[in-house]
Order: sequence, then structure tokens, then C-alpha cells
Amino acid sequence: MPSEGRCWETLSALRNSSKGRLRYHREWLMHYEDVLEECTSLPKLSSYSGWVVDHILPNTSPHLQENSPSDNSPSSGSASGLDQPSLLKSPVRSTPEPPSPSTPNGTKSTYESQHTEPIALLSSRAIKVEGCIRMYELVHRMRGTEGLRQWQEEQERKARALSEMASEQLKRFDELKELKLHKEFQDLQEVMEKSTREALGHQEKLKAEHRHRAKILNLKLREAEQQRVKQAEQEQLRKEEGQVRLRSLYTLQEEVLQLNQQLDASNQHKDLLNVDLAAFQTRGNQLCSLISGIIRTTLESGYPTAENQAEAEKTLQEMRDLLSNLEQEITRAYEVKKKQDEEEARAKMQESQVQQGSGAPTQPPVHSPGPAVTQNEDLQVKVQDSTMQWYQQLQDASAKCVLAFEGLTSSKDSQAKKIKMDLQKAATIPVSQISTIAGSKLKEVFEKIHSLLSGKPVQSGGRSVSVTLNPQGLDFVQYKLAEKFVKQGEEEVASHHEAAFPIAVVASGIWELHPKVGDLILAHLHKKCPYSVPFYPAFKEGMALEDYQRMLGYQVTDSKVEQQDNFLKRMSGMIRLYAAIIQLQWPYGNRQEAHPHGLNHGWRWLAQILNMEPLSDVTATLLFDFLEVCGNALMKQYQVQFWKMILLIKEDYFPRIEAITSSGQMGSFIRLKQFLEKCLQRRDIPVPKGFLTSSFWRS
Repeated sequence: MPSEGRCWETLSALRNSSKGRLRYHREWLMHYEDVLEECTSLPKLSSYSGWVVDHILPNTSPHLQENSPSDNSPSSGSASGLDQPSLLKSPVRSTPEPPSPSTPNGTKSTYESQHTEPIALLSSRAIKVEGCIRMYELVHRMRGTEGLRQWQEEQERKARALSEMASEQLKRFDELKELKLHKEFQDLQEVMEKSTREALGHQEKLKAEHRHRAKILNLKLREAEQQRVKQAEQEQLRKEEGQVRLRSLYTLQEEVLQLNQQLDASNQHKDLLNVDLAAFQTRGNQLCSLISGIIRTTLESGYPTAENQAEAEKTLQEMRDLLSNLEQEITRAYEVKKKQDEEEARAKMQESQVQQGSGAPTQPPVHSPGPAVTQNEDLQVKVQDSTMQWYQQLQDASAKCVLAFEGLTSSKDSQAKKIKMDLQKAATIPVSQISTIAGSKLKEVFEKIHSLLSGKPVQSGGRSVSVTLNPQGLDFVQYKLAEKFVKQGEEEVASHHEAAFPIAVVASGIWELHPKVGDLILAHLHKKCPYSVPFYPAFKEGMALEDYQRMLGYQVTDSKVEQQDNFLKRMSGMIRLYAAIIQLQWPYGNRQEAHPHGLNHGWRWLAQILNMEPLSDVTATLLFDFLEVCGNALMKQYQVQFWKMILLIKEDYFPRIEAITSSGQMGSFIRLKQFLEKCLQRRDIPVPKGFLTSSFWRS
């Protein structure tokens, strides 16, 4: 059968092929599993098939045509398709080495010459199969190429579609984002518009309120301006009136001085007058001082008022009346002298008797030891002129001291304010620490105050303080220290009578070393308690009742005057402090020096207050406090004269006090009366309670 013959030929060809001559091993599968995997995999063309088709098959085509039989040759169409030798391989080697390219002169390489002859010996069937394989590969390649092209087109189309879809989605996203931003912008714009409307409404409200306030302020400013203009006009009118009154006061003063000179000129008639010419001259000097004081006071306060002018005119009228009375006395004296001259010739013996009768002893001055008043003598209402001059000098010194440190108190500098506060604390705190505990404690307080006044640094509030920190520091400390001493008498001594002695002994010691402090203590004491002068202020015409009550020593707050009991308590404390000061002297000081304000001033005060009309409730209280504290010291100092003074109080002054004291105010009078009666019975004034003994200073 022809088919069986072809099968044997095929098998023979395969046996004679290079692969057929290969020797196979049974165990190769165990060692070359990877090779089997390659065989079972899909067929793949060699990477050199293209090169074989291009270079080997064209050179072998003539040999194939000569050796192939004519009856078995394929058709031209088939032969043309099988003439492409691109996939022929050597039958001997399964993986031939890559052939080298041909030489430039067209000669074949060694590799081509070696394989040309075996390929030419291939049968036409093999060639046909090879051509079919090549054709299949070509068709497969073309299909692959077409499929690849279509796949590429499909992928490009999908990529374009995806790109378009992504572009559309991006556009939608951008539109959505833009819409969201637009919405947020609208919301923000609405919020801003709402806030703007609210702000405008609030602004309009503030503008309306501002206009209202500005309107009110303008009204107030106009009222203030009108008031200022009115006050300026009133001040100008008051100034003009004050200048007129001042010129009038100067005219009145000039006239008073001229009248006083006429009083002085009356000394030439001294021998003719039976009256005391010195009384007229003293009163004239008092009137001159009074009108000078009025002018000085008005100059300090600004311009004189109508009350000042009225008081000056009253003083002038009194001066005229005084001169008129003196002239009348001189006229009567001349008449008497004329009668005496007529009688002198007739009776010389009678004239000598008259001269002997005129030499009666005169009464001693009130400040000397002895009775201050007699029962037939009228008491005074005003204090002695010398005492008033002394009082005025102390007040002037106090005012001058205040002016000296005015720069420190009115300064707005923080450092100056701090210095002022430190100095005030350093001056007042030690005085508050004075007590009856021990003499050593009292000595520490004294040394601290003395060091401060001497310019030495002292510790106060954890800081070092000295009066040298400010040029006005010493005046300020002296003033505040004196003020504090008097305040302690007003408050501490008024509540605890025994406290008068330690405070007084320190004040006395400071007074001895620093006399200016003592003068300031008296000035403060006289201002708060005028009865310590003694001085009974008179009510002047036109004076406000509250001002007069303050002059009397009352405290007036919001037009309310303090209770009488509280007033008497304060006055009592200050009088007790004064009575203790005049009898005590600092024990560690110089004993050789006299007391700066000793018992002689106490005697003067007692004599002058007994020469003045008593005041209801006040005089009895002050006499009791003064004598209880200072009576023992005065008794030892003046002895018999002091007891005469006590008898005078009992016999003559008690009836006067009792006459002006109402039934509801008899307590102070009865207490004074019982105290003096007991002292007269015992012929002794007891030592006051709380008096500092020698044992106190040893503690």
C-alpha cells in the first residue's frame, strides 16, 4: 500500500535523522524533568528561525527542485508558499549555534557550507511538511499580529473610554467641588452680611447712646462753664469787696494805733490819776494786737469778710471809748488836783495823812503763789493778754512747721510718698508702744524716738528710716510725733488714767532734748483742748455754730456734735496728760537742768482758771482731773500757798460753780467737792494712781 510505504520511509528517515541516532536513557526522566516540561509545553519557534528563512532557504531552493520527483512535486501555488526556508533547522543538532553572517563578497560561511548538503537531501515530503509548518506559522503569526493589533486597538479604545470617563468624572468632581465652594461662599457671605447688619445695628445703637451722652455732657459742661463764670464773677466781686475791706481795715488799724499813741501820751498825767493807767495801756495794746491779728488772719485766708470788718470797727469803737474814759479820768483828776491844791494851803497835816493812806499793799500777780482771787473781786471772762500772746505764738509756730513740710505731704512722687509713710510710722508707732510694763521697755521707746529725731537711722517695718532721707523730714516727724502724744492723751489716757504717766515721762524727756517738739505738743494740746491754756473761746457775731463748737473742743461730724460725756472724757484725758508732763522728768537725763515746762506752769494754769468765770460741768471736771494727777506735786512744791489755794476754791469758787451747774450736771461738782474736802481733812493730797516709782525703772 502506498500509505504503508510512506510510513516506513518516514520511519527510516526519522531513524537516519540526527534525533533518531540519539541514545535514550530510562532514568533521564528522573534527572531531566525540566526537559520534559519543555517538551509538553506548547511549541515555540526558535529565535533563529527568521535568520534561517532569510539566509539559508533561498540558497537551497535550486537543489530541492532538482532532487524532487516530478510526480510528487506540489503545485506552483503550494511550492511558492513552501519555498520560504525560514524555519529549517539542521537534522543533526537540535539547538544549533547561531550562524555567522556572510562575508561582504557573497561567499558562504563555514556553517552554511556544512549544512547545505543535508538540507538538499531532504525529501519533498519533508519539504512539504516544513512548508506547511512555515505556512501555519506565518498564518499564525499573521493572526497573532492581527489579534495583537485588534487587542491594541481594543486597549486603546478602552484607554480612550477610561480616559474620557475619568475626564468626565474629573469634570463632575470639579463641578461638585465648585458647587460646594460656591455654597460655602454663600453661607459665609450670609454670615458676614448678618454680622455686618448686627455690627451696624450695634454701631447705630452706640452712636445714639454716644449722642445722648454727648448731649448730657454738653449740658453739664455748659452748666459747669456757667457756674465757673458765675464763681469767677463772685470771686472777682469778693476780691474787689475784700480789697475795699482790707483798705478799710488798714484805715481802722491806723486810727487805732493813733489812739493808742494818745493813750501812751497820757503818761504825763500819771501822777494826777488815781486809777491804774497801765490797765488802759494794756487794753489799748490788746486792741491793737486784736486788729493786727484780724488783718493777719484775713491775709492768710484771702480777703477780709464783713464779719472781720465789723469786728475791726467794734475794736476801734472800743478803743475810742477807752480813750474817752481816760480823758474823763484825766479831767476828773485835774479837778481833784485843783481842789487838793486849794486845800493844801489850809491843811498840810491832812495832806500828809492822805499821802500815807495811799500806800496800801497791792495784790500779787496771779501767777505767783498765793490766793488767785478774793471774794470781793469780779472774775474775768477772758484770759490774760500775755497768756493769749503765748498761745498765739505756739499756734503760729505750729502753722509755720506745717508750711515747712508742705512739699513732702503734697508731693505726688511715689518715692516721696513712701518716705512720708515710713517717717510717719517711725514717729507714731513707738508712741503707741508706750506702756506701764517695765522701765526698760520705756527706755527702748525713748531711745528709738530720740535717735529718729537726732537723724540716726532706725528700723521701722523691716526697713531703715531716717529723717535725712528728705530735707523736710525732721519738721514732719516733729509735728507728727507731737500730734501723736496729744492723741494718746485724748484716747488712751481718757480710757486708762494710769497711762498718763509713762506717756508723759517720755514726752517730757523728748521735750528736754528737742524743745521744738514740746512747743508743738502744747500747740496741739491748746488747739484740741483750749481749756489747757486756759482759754474760753468767745462766740463771735456771724460765726457758724459748728465752727464755734469746734473751737470749744467738740468733735463735729456731718453737722452732728459729739455727746457731752464723750467730750468731757477727751478733755479729761488731755488735762491729765498735761498735769503728768509738768511734774515728771526723764530719769536718765541731766538732773541739773530744769524741767522745760515744770510745775510753775501748773500753778499758773490753776491760778488763771480760778481767775476766770467757771463753765458748767467743764471747770469742775478739769479741776478734779488736774488736782488728782498734779495735786500731790503742787502740795510738795508750794506747801502753805497751795493749801490757801485749796481753801479759796472751797470757800469762794465752789459757790460760783454750784450757781451755774444744773441739777443734771452735779456729778462732776460733787466729785470735786468730796475730793477736796477729804484732802483738807487729811491735810494731804494722795499720790495719783499709776505714778511711776523707782521700782518701775529697775524692772
